[in-house]
Amino acid sequence: MDTLSKHQRIYRTVRRIPAGCVATYGDIARLADLPGHARLVGYALHALPEFTDVPWQRVINAKGTISLGRAYPGGELHQRHLLETEGVEFDANGRVDLKRFRWKAATTLPA
Repeated sequence: MDTLSKHQRIYRTVRRIPAGCVATYGDIARLADLPGHARLVGYALHALPEFTDVPWQRVINAKGTISLGRAYPGGELHQRHLLETEGVEFDANGRVDLKRFRWKAATTLPA
């Protein structure tokens, strides 16, 4: 039986995303065995301390864009910079091509 809290399960899953890849909030919820709880993933990532080993920047929304802007003014620029440093590319509309950069486990592991 898994004794980890929901947040711990989310953090464990996010830590598995390799550099240069992204996953959606919904992907992380599903992979953490919390299907339908994408918002909980957002809340869990928002609760992280400033200096963390959880690569929170690799989680984006299902449209392929960054959702951080309202919670942290300017935060989307920081997240984008971190992702670009890892090799993730954005188009002119600020979208990541999920077909190209989505973490393969997010599409191959069972729901």
